[in-house]
Parts: sequence; C-alpha cells; structure tokens
Amino acid sequence: MNYSFFEFLTLIGSLGLFLFGMKMMSEALQKVAGSRMRKILSAMTSNRFLGVLTGFLVTAIIQSSSATTVMVVSFVNAGLMSLVESIGVIMGANIGTTITGWMITLLGFKVKISAYALPMIGLGLPLIFSKNSSRRSWGEFMVGFALLFLGLEYLKGSVPNIKESPEVLSFLQNYTQLGFGSTLIFLLIGTVLTVVIQSSSATMALTFVMCNQGWIPFHLAAAMVMGENIGTTITANIAAAVGNVSAKRAARVHLLFNLLGVTWMLIVFPWYVNAIDHFVSINNGGISPTESAAAVPTALSIFHTTFNVINVLLFIWFVPVFEKVVKRMVPTSELEEEEFRLKFITTGMLSTSELSILQARKEVHSFGKHSQKMFGFIRKLMVQDKDSKFSKQFARIEKYEGICDKIEVEIANYLSQVNQGKLSDIGRKRVRSMLKLVDDLESIGDCNFNLAKTINRMRNANVTFNDEILKKLDLMFNLVDASLQVMISNLDDSDDDIHITKAQQLEDEINNYRNQLKVEHLDNIKNGVYTYEAGIIFNDLFSECEKLADYVINVTEALAEVNPQ
Repeated sequence: MNYSFFEFLTLIGSLGLFLFGMKMMSEALQKVAGSRMRKILSAMTSNRFLGVLTGFLVTAIIQSSSATTVMVVSFVNAGLMSLVESIGVIMGANIGTTITGWMITLLGFKVKISAYALPMIGLGLPLIFSKNSSRRSWGEFMVGFALLFLGLEYLKGSVPNIKESPEVLSFLQNYTQLGFGSTLIFLLIGTVLTVVIQSSSATMALTFVMCNQGWIPFHLAAAMVMGENIGTTITANIAAAVGNVSAKRAARVHLLFNLLGVTWMLIVFPWYVNAIDHFVSINNGGISPTESAAAVPTALSIFHTTFNVINVLLFIWFVPVFEKVVKRMVPTSELEEEEFRLKFITTGMLSTSELSILQARKEVHSFGKHSQKMFGFIRKLMVQDKDSKFSKQFARIEKYEGICDKIEVEIANYLSQVNQGKLSDIGRKRVRSMLKLVDDLESIGDCNFNLAKTINRMRNANVTFNDEILKKLDLMFNLVDASLQVMISNLDDSDDDIHITKAQQLEDEINNYRNQLKVEHLDNIKNGVYTYEAGIIFNDLFSECEKLADYVINVTEALAEVNPQ
C-alpha cells in the first residue's frame, strides 16, 4: 500500500518537474528572445509551408514530436510565435516523427535528449548566478529545458514498465476477431499506451513486438499507430496547462489536427491497409506483412509516413479554419489577456516605404484602443470592493503597462527602418510625427498605471471619500474618457478629418476643471473635509488625469501632421 502511494507521489513529482521546466523555459525565453529571435522565428514560419518544413526538420533532428510541440507551445506562450504560425510547425512535427519510426525500423536506436539534461544543468547553473541579466536568462532557459526533459524521463519511468514486459499485453489477442470493433479497440489501446509511456516510439516498438509474437495482425498494428498519433498530443496539452490562452490553443490544434486525420483514415482504413500490403508485397519479393512478421516494421513505417504526409497535404489549406475553431474551443476569459503581439506589422517591410507607413498607422490605431481600454480598467478598479477582484484588476493594468512599453519599442523600431527607405518629404514628416505619437501613447499607459498605483495606495491606507468628492472625480474621469474617445476617432485610419477643435475644447475643459479642483482641494484641507493624507491622494488622482489628457491632445496634434491634408 505504502509502496503504491510512493509510486503515485513519484508520478505527481515527475509531472511537477515537467511543468516547472516548461514554465521556467517559457519565462526565460521571453527574457532572452527580444526582437531578434522573434524575427528569426517569424521568417522560419512566415507561411504555412515554411512552418511545416521547420516542424519537420526540428522533429527529425531531436526525434520527438512531443518535444517539438512542447517547444512550439512555449514559443506561443512567450509571444514569439502566433497561433497561425504554430499550426504549420505542428503539422510538420507530425511528419518529422515518422523519421523516428524509420530509424527504429532500419537502425533500431533513438537519441535520448534526457541523457544530456544533467550536462545542460551543469552548463546553465553557473550562468544563473551571473550578474549579467542576459546570461542569467540563458542559464534559466537551459536549466528549464533540461528539467522539462528530466521530468518527461521520470514520467516514463514512474508508470508500469510495459515496454520491458510486453507479455502483459498478450491478452489483447482475444480482441482481434471483432471486425471494425477490433480496429477501434486497438486505436484506443495505441492512444492509451502512448499517453502512459509518453513515447510514440516506444509504442511503435511495442507494436512491432506484438506483431512478431503473432498476437495481432498487420491491420490492427496500423490502428495502434493511428492511436499513437492521438496519444502523442497529450504532452503538449499538459505543457499548455501552465501557459496562456494562445499556448492552450496551439496544443488544441495539435489534438484537433490528429483527431481529424484519424477520422478520415478510419473511413478508408480497409482499402488503405490493403494498398500498403500490396505495395510491400510487390517490392519485397512477394513477402506480405499480413503473412510474415519480418515485413511488418517496413509496412508500418510506410503506413505511418504516408498517413501523416497525406494528412498535412489535406489540412494545410484549412489553417484559418483551425484557428477559428480553437479560438471557440478556448475563448479568452475576461481576466486572461493575450500576450503582446503586433497585429499589422509583420517581418520585413512592404514593397515600398510609403505603404509601410499605412501599415504602421493601423498598428498605432490599435495601440490607441489599447490605451483607452486601460483607462476603462482604472474606472473599474476605482469602484472595486472585493480584494481578490481588485488584485486581479490591478495585475491586469500592470501587465497592460508592460505591453505598452513593448508596443512602443516595436513600432518605433519599425518606423526607424521605414525612415531608412526612399521616402517623400511628406513621408519623412509623417514618420517623425508618428514616432512622437507612439511616445505619447506610451506615456498615456504610464499615466494609467500611476492612477492604478494611487488607487492601490488609497485602498491600502483605508482612505474613503464622501459622495461629493467621488462625484467630482467621476466628472474628471468622464472628461478624460471623452477626450480618449475623440483621440480614437482621430486615430481611425478610415477618417482623415482630424477633430482638432473638439479635442482642444475638451483639453481646455479638463485644464479649467483641474484648476478648480486645486482651489477646492486647499479649502477642503483647511475646513477638514478630508484628512491631509486623503487630500494628497485626491490631488494625485485629478492631477494625473489632467497629465494624461495632455498626452491625449499631443496625440491628436501629431495626427494632424500624419494625415494627408
């Protein structure tokens, strides 16, 4: 009893080590990657066919589709790869994993990445203690990568060792005469074995053993190989458990893609298996895999390869459909936001620098909406009573502020590249104005975060205001909201008519109201309407709102120069 409980704890510990390695590797990736790695990955996956080739090559080299998909999930989680880009790589990984089958068939060996895990920790550990943040992040990445594979290895070792005792599966020969029912049973067995053993290659080796022992015929061995295709998706889904929405979606794509592949294969299964049997017989001196166990490994490898290649050729045209389906399967929850990723600016520039300005313009419009949404969070934070919801909302605002910083850097770098191209005088003027504009939009994000910190300070100090003061703050918030709305209207790339007069009127109103509140604030402290500490917070709130509005009018003024007159 105690021993089995110990085994269970070992299993949980192995899973914990795997997940911790995944999390550590993903977080380190975000730190070390920067724009350079994003550009390399984007170039490698810039279209679905390049993505398939990348997935195939990586899987063929490291000999583990699970490892490839786990890395893809971690890249998506780190914001280095979009969901669409990941789909091609996942499809390619499915073809790449068939190389492993051929190696088992022809050479009978498999490279064990876990054997290099401890040396990788040995290399990474000194880097973790480095004073240089970049080296420290690389060290964390290496240790996380090693722990991930150590966890995977322990996971395999903490389940019953079926691979070394295949006779425990000999009872399965009792279920080989049930027609299509047998196909489904062995499909399920292949899935379950791969989930338990955590290795599609080990499942394939077991399948060879079962055929050699005469327990199952070739067509049921092929059904087990199909099941292994489904079972191998579980690793990426486990890894995605600690990831964000995009990571979970990438893992679901892997599952959905393999399930659909198995579904169409089941429809044509009897004819397909007969075709493989016929092909092997002709090219193997008349020796059929249904009659000779010696021909089974080759036949299974051919089945596995052709099945996965046809699968990719069929579904590569439906990548946008896969994206829509998984977005419905894994919707974005209210409090879980997507990681930062530019929507309109891709790797490289458009054919002309002038057209690239329009692309950047769309991104700036999206950035403006991001800033407006952030101010909406501030208003919700102001009236939030529950501590748990307040903490989540504050964390959300803090995350958005970090995203603002990243967006500013990405757009500014892009505009700098555009500026190096051939531009008209008006084009150069627009680039300069847009650089100023993104700086102001980032400053709006800073002001929003400052407001959030002031509200947090107010909550920690148990400061409360009477209804009259709250109404005054609400009026200031309404004015800022209105100015942000005019800014968004001006940023709308379909509208070249800048509402500069309306924006200026709101800016004057906010300035006048700030001046009025300052006078009232001094009177309130003198008359004891609120404490000095509460007064400081009140002053900080309306002053920061006025400062935010200054950046809003700056954006509109910069837009007047960006838009053609």
